[in-house]
Amino acid sequence: MRRRFSLAYLTVPGVTPPEQTYIAARAGYDFVSFRLAHLGVAGEPEFEPLGPGVLRRTQDALRETGLSVLDVELARIAPDREACDYLPTMEAAALLGARHMIASAWTTATDDRDFLVERYAEICELARTYGLTVDLEFPTFSRLGTLAAARDIVEAAAQPNAGILVDALYFHFSRCSEEELLALPRHLVNFIHLCDAAAEIPPDHEAMKCIAREGRLYVGEGAVDLPLLAACLPEVPFSIELPNARRSAELGHVVHARRCLDTARAYFDGFTRATASQRAGAAA
Repeated sequence: MRRRFSLAYLTVPGVTPPEQTYIAARAGYDFVSFRLAHLGVAGEPEFEPLGPGVLRRTQDALRETGLSVLDVELARIAPDREACDYLPTMEAAALLGARHMIASAWTTATDDRDFLVERYAEICELARTYGLTVDLEFPTFSRLGTLAAARDIVEAAAQPNAGILVDALYFHFSRCSEEELLALPRHLVNFIHLCDAAAEIPPDHEAMKCIAREGRLYVGEGAVDLPLLAACLPEVPFSIELPNARRSAELGHVVHARRCLDTARAYFDGFTRATASQRAGAAA
């Protein structure tokens, strides 16, 4: 089965949802993944992503290109955010036909598990009415920095639309093991964030953030164990989240997005052929 790919917002940061849709179509993607909730970080576009004009133009772009929305971001689990704060984002996601919503935890306490479970469950309950899963991510520099930590919250919340988002970068940074991946219930994995990175893992969170936000590599350029990731997880869509400030500046968003997709497809086509050859050899 051919892998399907989505263009994530951070790969082409600063663009509006309709612009991102046209870029994704020109580059050859199957889906698009929007940031509909501003995070207040540098580089976000100065517009209201949930404004009726933006949503209308995004609907037009999706209709013209034939692309679908895979997921939207981001529901931040934090003490200053209520679950209902994300209702406008959920409503817009449903309007655009999105399937999934990303969440991550950004508290500073280490004894707030009950809060994380409760707030995550509340977000899931609201999202379920809009037909959305809530896929909990584990950025290594966030409150939940490992697959085990994210799985603990998801399983404690026990929501039917719960999910876990495995990002190739954080899989690498957190030194996630093959055993952890194989033990992860496959129904919790709805899509995977894809990129590559250098073998060396940064020594501190600030350096990790820098790579995560502007220094990821094309698939096959780095040392992330992508074959292990692909072999252990179900064949769900890849959302390419590959911000690289230098290459975006040199190539422009469209060419960068296309290279992200072309290198990923070439890599996994080769991986599929190699796997099939190995199976054939074993059968013989």
